[in-house]
Amino acid sequence: MLYEIIRKASKIEFNRLYIMSENKKYQPTESELEILQILWLHGPSTVKFINEKQNEEKEVGYTTTLKIMQIMAEKNMLVVNKENKQHIYTPALDEDVTKGKLLDGFVKKTFSGSAMKLVMQALGNHKPSKEELQEIKKIIKNLENKPE
Repeated sequence: MLYEIIRKASKIEFNRLYIMSENKKYQPTESELEILQILWLHGPSTVKFINEKQNEEKEVGYTTTLKIMQIMAEKNMLVVNKENKQHIYTPALDEDVTKGKLLDGFVKKTFSGSAMKLVMQALGNHKPSKEELQEIKKIIKNLENKPE
């Protein structure tokens, strides 16, 4: 009986910790997201390459980039290949999944979960080009024709 209670409690705690770690997995900081964006665009890269790309936008010290990337590897956001002299970093997070989770969280927190409010705000703040409007119409048409 006691064994069963402990086993159930352990399972609940394990599930809680797993869910927490999965949620945190998609909570990169602004600096981490900046690094992920570069890796998603350019593929596996060295710290030097990432730092050079960051410095095209704003000045970031090499050791700062290195430390953030080491922390990201500890968080399992990056995979490090240490076979060569220069370590190669690869994103462990899928771009579409990560962006989807971040967007879901943003919509929930900022727009009370309403995608329509997000779209209306975006369209109100930015005049879309004809091409963008055509793409939006195409997306709406696809959603309307999608079987439920």
